[in-house]
Amino acid sequence: MNLKGFHHLTAVTADAPGNYKFYTDTLGLRLVKKTVNQDDTTAYHLFYADGVGSPGTDITFFDWPVGRERRGTHSVTQTGFRVANAESLSWWQHRLTMKGVKQEKIAEVAGRPTLAFEDAEGQRLALVADNEGEAHSWEQSPVPAEHQIRGLGPITMSVPDIRQTEMVLTKLMNMVPTGSFGGTHVFKMGAAGAVGELHVTVDPTLPPAQQGAGGVHHVAFNIPHAEYESWADRLRSMRVPNSGPVDRFWFKSLYFREPNGVLFELATDAPGFATDEPMDKLGTTLSLPPFLEGRRAEIEAGLKKL
Repeated sequence: MNLKGFHHLTAVTADAPGNYKFYTDTLGLRLVKKTVNQDDTTAYHLFYADGVGSPGTDITFFDWPVGRERRGTHSVTQTGFRVANAESLSWWQHRLTMKGVKQEKIAEVAGRPTLAFEDAEGQRLALVADNEGEAHSWEQSPVPAEHQIRGLGPITMSVPDIRQTEMVLTKLMNMVPTGSFGGTHVFKMGAAGAVGELHVTVDPTLPPAQQGAGGVHHVAFNIPHAEYESWADRLRSMRVPNSGPVDRFWFKSLYFREPNGVLFELATDAPGFATDEPMDKLGTTLSLPPFLEGRRAEIEAGLKKL
């Protein structure tokens, strides 16, 4: 039972229209699912991914009327996006400059050229040169196919003490520690390349983060649909407090918090976003899981225009 890498990362925005413009226009990602938070139907849940909505490529957002995140530890601190190579990073550096996006200089991080930047709400992101795995470009993207974002990874989280977190990552989730750099520990999952790397930074001097716009809500790890019940059994047998099975319609989930409080999700690689929409129409209308369909008129009336 090995994780297949990341499935998605869910963050928080307080500006759905601005968020939509940045992630589709500036970053060139495809909106593959426009839906609502299933536990709070007043809020959008927007999924941005590659051209076919592949697991491991999507960053998603809850739209909540909240203030900015207070940065700190016990939190996810950076979301990596993979691009093909260093040439693509140079192309992106110019594009982000032209778009007025706050960015840092290209630097080597964990052996890979990396360009760190932020969206308008302070969401901390990075472009990483890594050509592992398949790439599914989106023909309507404003970004040329050869420079498009290929998917997630690595993702970085911060903890004040790594000992208990490391136990969960290695003994429960079967990750393998592969080294460290500058106070950050690298843990490897089953997937090749950066989509299979979780980076854990240790800093006991930081205060606990306070969630808000520009922050991360949770990180989801990719598991085979056929192993869903086995993972549920594993959490139970190891006495890990968790949500129990949750059916999100496009995938099935299990939620739990690692010892330093970061919310983890195990999400299946199927059935996928094309379950209720044709592939060429993904994200063009409001999608609702069957149990919310009877409330469509009420839900649509409460959502802002993108």
